[in-house]
Amino acid sequence: MRLLLEKSDTFGAIASFLCMVHCILTPFVIVALQAYAVNGYEINPFWWQNLDFILLLISLISVAYSAKNSSKRFMKIALWTCWAILSILILNEKFHLLSFPELGTYISSLSLVGFHVYNLKYCQCASCECSPDNK
Repeated sequence: MRLLLEKSDTFGAIASFLCMVHCILTPFVIVALQAYAVNGYEINPFWWQNLDFILLLISLISVAYSAKNSSKRFMKIALWTCWAILSILILNEKFHLLSFPELGTYISSLSLVGFHVYNLKYCQCASCECSPDNK
């Protein structure tokens, strides 16, 4: 857990990227598993169904610590906004509330990756003197 907190931008970018890959691969995995359904195997394994929640939790922790340690106010807002949009889209997809194109999930996930990388490179606090009013 300590490593996750110390490298929150790195883990956040990886988790967001894996979330996007998971969303892209899911239809292909389900089609590939159809062949095994004939033999009595589970078509959509429990762990695969809930992988997005695990990645979302890792992403939440990463965003919280990255935003806390960011030197730029706009970056804090961008990280939380992207995470909120991604979370809403994933929860919406799980519970089938509204119909949104899958592209929104890809864009928000990719944006979160980009913001984590940008934050890692340009917005780190060098000391504990980061002001919450930084812009």
